[in-house]
Amino acid sequence: MPTLTIDGIEVEVEPGTTVLQAAEQAGIEIPRFCYHERLSIAGNCRMCLVEVSPGPPKPAASCALPAGDGMEVKTNTEKVKKFREGVMEFLLINHPLDCPVCDQGGECDLQDQSVAYGEGASRYKEKRRIVEEKYMGPLIRTIMTRCIHCTRCVRFADEVAGVPSLGAIGRGENMQITTYKEQAFASELSGNVVDLCPVGALTSKPYTFKARPWELKNTETIDVHDALGSNIRIDSRGRAVMRALPRIHEEVNEEWISDKTRHAVDGLAKNRLDRPYVKKDGKLQQATWAKAFEVIAKKLKGLDGKQIAGIVGDLCDAESMYAMNTLLKSLGGSVECRQDGSKIGAKHRSGYLFNSGVTGIDEADACLLIGSNPRLESPVLNARLRQRWLTRQCKVANVGPEVDITYKIEQLGDSATILQDILDGKNEFAEVLKSAEKPMLILGQGALNRDDSLVILKLAHDIAEKYGLVTDEWNGFNVLHTAASRVAALDMGLVTDAGIEGILSGAESGDIKVVYNLGADEFDTSRLKKAFVIYQGSHGDEGVRHADVVLPGVAYTEKPATYLNTEGRVQTAQRAIFGPGEAREDWTIFRALSEVLGQSLPFDNIAELRASMANDYPQFAIIDQKPNAEWADFGVAGKVSKDGFKLAITDFYGTNPIARSSETMDECRAAMNGTNQSEGATGTDG
Repeated sequence: MPTLTIDGIEVEVEPGTTVLQAAEQAGIEIPRFCYHERLSIAGNCRMCLVEVSPGPPKPAASCALPAGDGMEVKTNTEKVKKFREGVMEFLLINHPLDCPVCDQGGECDLQDQSVAYGEGASRYKEKRRIVEEKYMGPLIRTIMTRCIHCTRCVRFADEVAGVPSLGAIGRGENMQITTYKEQAFASELSGNVVDLCPVGALTSKPYTFKARPWELKNTETIDVHDALGSNIRIDSRGRAVMRALPRIHEEVNEEWISDKTRHAVDGLAKNRLDRPYVKKDGKLQQATWAKAFEVIAKKLKGLDGKQIAGIVGDLCDAESMYAMNTLLKSLGGSVECRQDGSKIGAKHRSGYLFNSGVTGIDEADACLLIGSNPRLESPVLNARLRQRWLTRQCKVANVGPEVDITYKIEQLGDSATILQDILDGKNEFAEVLKSAEKPMLILGQGALNRDDSLVILKLAHDIAEKYGLVTDEWNGFNVLHTAASRVAALDMGLVTDAGIEGILSGAESGDIKVVYNLGADEFDTSRLKKAFVIYQGSHGDEGVRHADVVLPGVAYTEKPATYLNTEGRVQTAQRAIFGPGEAREDWTIFRALSEVLGQSLPFDNIAELRASMANDYPQFAIIDQKPNAEWADFGVAGKVSKDGFKLAITDFYGTNPIARSSETMDECRAAMNGTNQSEGATGTDG
């Protein structure tokens, strides 16, 4: 391996490592603007110039220079200091220097590096250039006069997002970064270019002039808008959430988040439930907590357990579901978590987890998508799939509707019968799976909400066994969930024999008298009209329409909580702000209600609840580790329907009550509907 000396420090590095990366390995900082460790090397800002010998007597861009054996690098000489001052002077020639009105102020690389490495004075007296602002959609505000042409945004759009609608036109001082057709940047990951921009040329449009970084309180928490469990930071001021930013977690979301994660936060303040309501004379009227509990207790009195059912929503945390299940079980009732009609069972953990883990995508050399559109169901995971596809070491095929997922895949057809053909070796992709060293399949929710879903599950299981998707070292059988609560709920066994349809038909027939709805808003609640409905949640959405009692819970930013992502990884979220009005944490509501019902829950604080939960379900005590579930036999043998798959998500911007309450998400939907997202989606990758 190459060994080089940097500022007198000897460093041994892997072949192909650049000088800049070697310096970082040695703990030496080299300034940069265009270089980013997750993007290709551009080498166009020149801020990372260093002295290198042996070599020509001129400065070298360390980000683009491979480290060589015996190389001697100097990063702190007087010459290097002059290099950096000169580069900084050039970068600032046309920059407007409008820091007081720039949203990047206080967290700007250009500010920091001009102070650290700049000369401190300007010799430039001529007029500065002015660049016309560009339209990039409702999420990105452009002030392109500030742009220093680092091209991070262009490379991100092309390489990570897979929607290369950004690029450079013109040359020299006439060069401009733009969307070629002056249309929205049509990606579910577009907001990440704001984090990448080092100078404030691209800033968050919804966040414009809202706050300064030093005014904000930062809270590390977990995203719940999909089942990936992206690690995020909530920035709040007082009792208002100002923005959501990504946190680095290499095994989950790297450093990217989706636009819904980032910008649906304005929905947290709208359509909120902030006090209890009780239906009187056909209308919901404000009530006290005591009155609401009294009405519930009166209705539950004397009921048989079979007449009581609970439904769990997609955004629920593990603590609230555990408290709900404990209470309803004490009353003889049952709880169902699959409000989308999914047929997946809770018996075998390996049958509902993303077993390879998100990082397993980086090793896969063949991938079969079944009834899934990962671009909408988990955009960040899809970006990882795309990164693997770009290596040309992984072939991807799709069984389901033909969709644009930002990279070219082999479309096998839209019928579950194709799975039988693959199992029988009649489909050519069977040979791809057979010859692959680490093949994987991803089973989407579109394959699990059909009448023949258990048969599809069995076919996927048998394909995994036949073609080596499951070995002692590798498990390539993966289920991609869309609900943040689903894996935790399945771990707790919150399923019923007849599923959500059994509860709805039971309510219609009168067999089920009381339905306790914990934040479930993704089904037709009009079918619950004949039952007594208790709705507990944070927003006034579908679940409230036919509720008899409404109990105000808090949103995910307003409580400490535990979530399990699609791979079964246990992650903990923290409270960023307190909920509005009389809204309370969900588990505390169940604890208080249990007292009134005479079935007191055996915990008085969240620590006791978590201890009880970990005692019943030991996997909940293992924080932030990908589990290894024991392989088992699951699914039901039979014949599949020839019908096509119906994908779980078609409207990315309206999948839950928070997103539907967000004005920003409405603007995104309108912008994307007017944009051809498939245009140039594969760009130069083809």
